[in-house]
Amino acid sequence: MASKPGFLYKFPWDDWGNGKYLLYAPFVATVVMGLDDSDNWSMHVLLIAAMRYLNAQVWQSLSRAYSVSEEKRIQTKMLEFKQVDREEHWDDFILLQSIIMSLVHWILPGYCNFPLFNADGFWHCFLFHVGPTEFVYYWFHRVLHHHTLYSAYHSHHHASFLTEPITGSCHPFLEHLGYTANFAIPLLGPWWMKTNSVSLVYFYLFAFDFLNAWGHCNFEIVPYWLFENIPPLKYLLYTPSYHSLHHTRVHTNFCLFVPLYDYVYGTADPKSDALHASSWKGGRVASDQKPDVVFLAHGTELLSVFHLPFMGRYLSAHPFKTSWYLYPLYPFAVMLFLILRLVGQPFTAMKHRLGSMRLHVRVIPAWGLQYFMKREHNHINNHIRKAIMQAEASGAKVVGLGALNKAEFLNAGGSVFVKEFPDVSVRIVHGNTLTTAVLIKLLPEKLTEVFLTGSTSKIGKAIAIYLAERGVKVRMLTPSEERFEAVKLMTSEEYRGNLVHATSEKEGAGCDQWIVGKPLETQDQYYAPSGTIFHQFVVPPIEEVRVDCQYGKLPGMQLPDTVEGVHTTMMDMERRCVYACYAGAIVHALEGWSHHEVGTIDASRIDQTWEAAMRHGFKLVTN
Repeated sequence: MASKPGFLYKFPWDDWGNGKYLLYAPFVATVVMGLDDSDNWSMHVLLIAAMRYLNAQVWQSLSRAYSVSEEKRIQTKMLEFKQVDREEHWDDFILLQSIIMSLVHWILPGYCNFPLFNADGFWHCFLFHVGPTEFVYYWFHRVLHHHTLYSAYHSHHHASFLTEPITGSCHPFLEHLGYTANFAIPLLGPWWMKTNSVSLVYFYLFAFDFLNAWGHCNFEIVPYWLFENIPPLKYLLYTPSYHSLHHTRVHTNFCLFVPLYDYVYGTADPKSDALHASSWKGGRVASDQKPDVVFLAHGTELLSVFHLPFMGRYLSAHPFKTSWYLYPLYPFAVMLFLILRLVGQPFTAMKHRLGSMRLHVRVIPAWGLQYFMKREHNHINNHIRKAIMQAEASGAKVVGLGALNKAEFLNAGGSVFVKEFPDVSVRIVHGNTLTTAVLIKLLPEKLTEVFLTGSTSKIGKAIAIYLAERGVKVRMLTPSEERFEAVKLMTSEEYRGNLVHATSEKEGAGCDQWIVGKPLETQDQYYAPSGTIFHQFVVPPIEEVRVDCQYGKLPGMQLPDTVEGVHTTMMDMERRCVYACYAGAIVHALEGWSHHEVGTIDASRIDQTWEAAMRHGFKLVTN
């Protein structure tokens, strides 16, 4: 928001939320009911809008894909939720211009019946843009930087020191009205000269959005050698680094797309060439490319692919849940699944900074269902092996194994990799010690009894031993007498009586604290008394069918306030919250612990790990 919002700052539909998209409804209805005019105007409005959304999505994906943009990144500051929220309604200009174009079509005499193509119109459009539109924009932009107008309007745009492709479309309503009037000149000019065409309208709007996103993408895409070999080109075409300087230095580089007027009127920043050269050379964010902690995540259900930060800007900024509007994307999700299954490699989805420490979240290209297919195990483990060796080569201190990447049935809780790579310096950490600590801290203080499913898993055993040795009766659900006895032998002798073998969910009927570590059928949940709290470490979480009970989320922790670059939620976690196993990997690195944390959880380290997490600023996420 601007520092002092002025008259007509907000769009008329600003308070409508997603209801603003109903403004497209008349166009849709006109097309569906066959009531479109002879120009098929409503159809063209919808197609142009779709084209503009697609252009924005492609640029956003490229900008946020580290493999594409990071090497030539310009600004080193990291994106945060505050900016994501401020730019949430970046597409208001598409709605506004759809309406205004339609009004012009319906009201202005002769703005209709255009041919499909007219070559002369493209030249006229180019001349009207480079001439009046660029000239008017330059001075309009400079006026917007007058302190009164800047604080009332344009400071909204400049609040984004770090730009994203859609940042160029984030302006107040009155400012957009001015822009729209100016940007209409290259389309009204050819109409006046009777050379307009349908293809020109598409081309100009696409080219405009393309160059607008180009200048705000925050990675250099124009080779510096091109300007060295063709010096006049720098007066005709701006670069991402050129416009980036406008956002960092504010009072230079005012042009729209053509820097000519900056050079004519002396506002071209003298650092433009140097920044262009260094950005094209690359390495401005080299420190972010060498992680200290690598955390390996994976997909859950097929549609979770759209929660990746480079796939869904809005979706990735909010806790993931399957919504109706995602279902039409299932065919696309299936196609991505097949491609990644055949040629996919581990990739980086998120990067965070904690002081001088660099934290990377990498994704193993596999979905939850694959982990339960035995024939997929070797394929998945090979991906994990590759990610571990890449982390080792980059000098990382810790590789954290998230969710099912450390499943006992997959790789014995990561133990397989420690045996295979005995000489690696990177520590392999499943993070389950802190996960166990979080589960324990979520239990009531004066706890006397719990019902524990998944009781012989890594986390289940650790919880059972820890609680039993502190006087809590633990009813351990397991069909195996042998496994139950093995856990008893791991418990201090004087507390073994606190462990009770249970073979059916019915035996939890008298306990209102259930710790769920394996899938729980709907009918089995009804054995729990009313008011029960289901604490969970099962992946995926159980279905919430009891309205008279509480369901905890998977164990999580809130990141320290000093962590930078958090603009994406970790699946279903709230903002700035992460799964406890990720936090555990970070704590392991911060403490400089030299041991691998794999296989069986050492219950004696639970309190130590929890205290370390508290000392480094992590906070418990309560249900």
